[in-house]
Amino acid sequence: MQELQDFDQTHQTLQEVSNALDSGMFVHVRRLLQDMEPEDIAHLLEASPRKSRNVLWQLTDPEDYGEILDELSEDVKDGIVSQMAPESIAEATEGMETDDVAYVLRSLPDDVSREVLSQMDTVDRFRVETALSYPEDTAGGMMNTDFITIRADVEIDVVLRYLRMKGELPEATDALYVLDEESRLIGHLSLTTILTAQPDVLVSDVMEDADEAIPVNTDDGEVANLFERRNWVSAPVVDENNLLLGRITIDDVVDVIREDAEHSMMSMAGMDDEEDTFAPVVKSARRRSVWLGMNVLAALAAASVSNMFEATLAQMASIAVLMTIVPSMGGVAGNQTVALVIRGLAVGHIGDSNKKELLMKEAGIGILNGILWAAIIGGIVMVWKGDIMLGAIISAAMLVNLTVAGVAGVSIPLILKKMNIDPALAGGMALTTITDVIGLFAFLGLATILM
Repeated sequence: MQELQDFDQTHQTLQEVSNALDSGMFVHVRRLLQDMEPEDIAHLLEASPRKSRNVLWQLTDPEDYGEILDELSEDVKDGIVSQMAPESIAEATEGMETDDVAYVLRSLPDDVSREVLSQMDTVDRFRVETALSYPEDTAGGMMNTDFITIRADVEIDVVLRYLRMKGELPEATDALYVLDEESRLIGHLSLTTILTAQPDVLVSDVMEDADEAIPVNTDDGEVANLFERRNWVSAPVVDENNLLLGRITIDDVVDVIREDAEHSMMSMAGMDDEEDTFAPVVKSARRRSVWLGMNVLAALAAASVSNMFEATLAQMASIAVLMTIVPSMGGVAGNQTVALVIRGLAVGHIGDSNKKELLMKEAGIGILNGILWAAIIGGIVMVWKGDIMLGAIISAAMLVNLTVAGVAGVSIPLILKKMNIDPALAGGMALTTITDVIGLFAFLGLATILM
């Protein structure tokens, strides 16, 4: 109920801002923006047409620029940043976490990015350059370098006095990291332990071992899985020598999970998950035409099978009427399996050790469903068309196609994953092409031979 109320409130605000912009009431819009949180302003920008978006950005408090940029999708963020001067970008990113600054700078042209970095102080520039040196979809690209370290040979009371002297903790801090003399990570000390342990106890006596460190080159999907399984709030990132490089916090992991979900959903339609809802017509059309072109090739493959049996179709109108049923059922059944396998790959449930069992399971499901629906559809066709042979043919084709759909639904995502191709992007289309071709070939081929 609360989420519904928030949605209604956001919609009302969007409508109020839109009406105020249309009426030229810019002062009123500025007041509305001042009362909104940065994440709500980011949502408002993404939900506004490009012309209104530019006006809204000019009316937004520059002090909120950094937090807003961090919340924007890549396409929208790039459009806004491209119109900002390097000095303004540097000011906007001041105070942001390292990984968030890297997110803003990654899409900038190299010369602009270098100019923005030159505006930063030495420490911040070094931290950001370190983050930029790692791929965006790894632990190194996700991490921020704002953390607190302590030594193992000091007492808890010393740690408490040190924290009071600092005055504040980095956001989402739930533990301090314990380093040895060579700056290698040897453990971590939770804030709960610091508050409850006796003041004269040594850190080494109450710290936990550094068994939760994440290697810097770990894939961001695996990082998300680790956080999910172990219920972490934050985790340290180390290099091959166990030197502490940074930490990843739960808010960054939530972003990865959300982005992966959006990516899977949009990829199934052949679209970019970061695409701006209000992107220019030509730009959007160009992106989508690639996928449409691939779909045309798939459709032509299925059509070529039908063309092979043109004589059979010309002689029997009933076959032409029924020929879409078999590939359609195979496509639905296969896409169910593809969705299951893609999810299993994403959460780490499927690997070399169990893929054979999964393949056998889905083949079994395909056979059982094939028998069930072959009997049902075959019976319907027999009664409808009064032709026992035609009913038997469509039953046999249905059994073949549903079995193939189950096997292909497992095999295609696994093969694409091995080829470093996103299964969510190409899996559905490849599966549909196979079930269309096999379904039509089985049905029309049997009809040609037996009738």
